[in-house]
Amino acid sequence: MSQAVTKSDDGVRQLLTSARFELMPFESFEEEITHLPEGATIAITTSPQLGIDSTIERTEQAREQGFAVSPHIAARYVEDRDHLDDIASRLKEAGVEDIFVPGGDREEPAGEFESAHDLLVALEDLGYEFEEVGITGYPEGHDFLDEETLAEAMEQKAPHATYIVTQLCYDPEAVIEWIERIRERGVALPVEVGIPGVMKYQRLMQISQKVGVGDSIEFLRKTTGILGFVRQLVGSRGTYEPDALVDGLGPYADDEYYGLRGIHIYTFNQTPDTEAWRHKRLEG
Repeated sequence: MSQAVTKSDDGVRQLLTSARFELMPFESFEEEITHLPEGATIAITTSPQLGIDSTIERTEQAREQGFAVSPHIAARYVEDRDHLDDIASRLKEAGVEDIFVPGGDREEPAGEFESAHDLLVALEDLGYEFEEVGITGYPEGHDFLDEETLAEAMEQKAPHATYIVTQLCYDPEAVIEWIERIRERGVALPVEVGIPGVMKYQRLMQISQKVGVGDSIEFLRKTTGILGFVRQLVGSRGTYEPDALVDGLGPYADDEYYGLRGIHIYTFNQTPDTEAWRHKRLEG
């Protein structure tokens, strides 16, 4: 076996071992976490349907069960500083030391926070410090913001953060090229690469109808185009497995320049199939 292949295999194992699992705070949440490894790190999204308080409640529940949790504190869902103070206080009480702060896809903010940067500054003003603070990265851009605006927002948020989580992307080359671009701009934060979990086409359609396009289909459409995504699923007999994606990232896993700290699996609350795939890859 060549040294390059060995490095790639080792990198894939490293990424899969340190995986973080993103879940939605819906009714299936309690069942989903039973399929995760003991003590796994879980990211919990902010749902447009349920609001941010549901995210905090699920976070408290998962912490009681021994999971490490990184709740999404989506800025545009937080009403004001009092609301933020209450959220941060509850998280600290639950023993949470890792938060992820996106802007949130809500058209109109619930209160005074227009952006992730606004909330990060307010959190510091309130005197709260978390060991880990994640912000969003967009390897394939954003529907409503040009690349320069995204780059400026990244540079503005970076001093308040300790890592970046990328939006879901199917192309490892696009992720690597994006990391190179932010490094050239002086952003040195480690990167957690967002990847899709194993998803069956029919099941994904059912989920999208239940949770709304903002949580699933629209999220995928923003990155790859929904038609391209459907073609991938149909071409693979209705199931997507992220093998090509992790294989493409593997060679960069231990390269300090790229700073890949792991993968962030968007499970869409379909953890059993994803965990079966992850274990299969780890067992070789």
